[in-house]
Amino acid sequence: VLDTKDLQVFKVTANGQDAKFAFGEKHKFKGTPLEITLPFELRRGQEAIIEISFESSPQSSALQWFTPEQTSGKKHPFLFSQCQATHCRAILPCQDTPAVKLTYYAEVSVPKELVALMSANRDGEMPDPEDSSRKIYRFRQNVPIPCYLIALVVGALESRQIGPRTLVWAEKELVDKSAYEFAETEAMLQIAEDLAGPYVWGQYDLLVLPPSFPYGGMENPCLTFVTPTLLAGDRSLSNVIAHEISHSWTGNLVTNKTWEHFWLNEGHTVYLERRIGGRLFGEQFRHFQALGGWRELQNTIKTLGDTNPVTNLVPDLSDIDLDAAYSSVPYEKGFALLFHLEQLLGGPDVFMGFLKAYIQQFAYKSVGTDEWKKFLYSYFKDKVDILDKVDWNSWMHAPGMPPVKPTYDMTLANACVALSQRWIKAKESDLGSFSSADLKEMSSHQLIEFLGQLLLEAPLPVSHVKRMQQVYDFNAITNSEIRFRWLRLCIQSKWEEAIPLALKMATDQGRMKFTRPLFRDLYNFDKSRDLTVKTFLEHRACMHPVTSMLVGKDLKQDQ
Repeated sequence: VLDTKDLQVFKVTANGQDAKFAFGEKHKFKGTPLEITLPFELRRGQEAIIEISFESSPQSSALQWFTPEQTSGKKHPFLFSQCQATHCRAILPCQDTPAVKLTYYAEVSVPKELVALMSANRDGEMPDPEDSSRKIYRFRQNVPIPCYLIALVVGALESRQIGPRTLVWAEKELVDKSAYEFAETEAMLQIAEDLAGPYVWGQYDLLVLPPSFPYGGMENPCLTFVTPTLLAGDRSLSNVIAHEISHSWTGNLVTNKTWEHFWLNEGHTVYLERRIGGRLFGEQFRHFQALGGWRELQNTIKTLGDTNPVTNLVPDLSDIDLDAAYSSVPYEKGFALLFHLEQLLGGPDVFMGFLKAYIQQFAYKSVGTDEWKKFLYSYFKDKVDILDKVDWNSWMHAPGMPPVKPTYDMTLANACVALSQRWIKAKESDLGSFSSADLKEMSSHQLIEFLGQLLLEAPLPVSHVKRMQQVYDFNAITNSEIRFRWLRLCIQSKWEEAIPLALKMATDQGRMKFTRPLFRDLYNFDKSRDLTVKTFLEHRACMHPVTSMLVGKDLKQDQ
């Protein structure tokens, strides 16, 4: 039995003989099981080669196809895939579970002016013997991976070498900007190897996708996919690269057994990402990023509701659409637990010893929370009394914020808290006391935190956001993380002049972290609701299929 979704199957053979096949009952989001009957008895341990001739649907939820007009270069079409969590079945028949790992070899035929790349090491190219206008690219992934890490991109891509094992790939219009933005990649890889052990995947390339790519990054092995919204011009959003690099150990080498245990992938990866940031920019910076994560978690739980079962660290996902359940909870609640344990068990170096041993123990395997916890207890067998004081049930199985807040060094956060408090407490008569000098000493990371603090509070009066624009000119800032929070603040404060700017950001790019909250805030503002729905319906056809489905739900437009 294999998973499929919107696939047509033409023929199946087993060891060269025709095999009968039939589709089971279609499920509303899981797709359709493909049941293959072997034409011979199979003994335990005996191998069979199954060959399936099939075709994906133009509407596949794993793929986004672009016309030439939708690309930067405007000359050639473009295609990319996004399989996580359960969309690989919408490309090919497979056992679409992270509990199963496989190696792969692929040959991809494309028009010869285009480049194909996959989540694998490149293994040469040749003219297509069947069509002289096409070219065949070969790929080989020799490390066993779960099939959600199978990935494909085809487009008019160019590359620049930015390190001994790294090329950055993008359309020609963005390739030089990308090479500058991600120049720290090799330094980050070396720190990660020092922390977590050798990098086993060979190449570590980066691919910058069109703006509609739905995530910040996707850790496809040998070829991380990233959103162009990271191109701030000053390398300030490079923590996403540190995050995707870290997945080469936690996620890709040690994998969650089922999606209920997604926090094992993401919590550990955020932990490693912040350790890399700490090595590059200092321990105070690591604590500052950690505190920003706690605030991000507060914001998510404020949106989802503190009794919502999807805010459990280990949620029950039976019959839940994984795309709809996706949030920052497994990332930030997972990180908070690990950061709390670090502080209980003797500090960063002691805890890294555990993480390195965990990676060694479970490399090339898939693992669940119980196995993780058992290993934690065996590694720290001299500290079982400390571990037994942890409220495991609340951490794992209760909704809302965690039962304990870790301790954070506040050095870099104090300025953000102080300034946000000044704005929250300010009366109309105090607005004259603000000036551009308020921001003089603040980094872009601190501006993000300042705005994030304000978003946790009741909306500011519109007079305040107008004054903020007057003195800080946030409208002129192109950094996506700052702009996103600023525009949410404006719309929540019901500033009508921000409506076109917020709609533009929601549609110019499709990173769901930005697009969904902006659309939601615009929909909740009576003055912009109708225009928001109209704008969504106009853009829906050229949006990524998952983004369009989720924004459609948010705006009550689901078909």
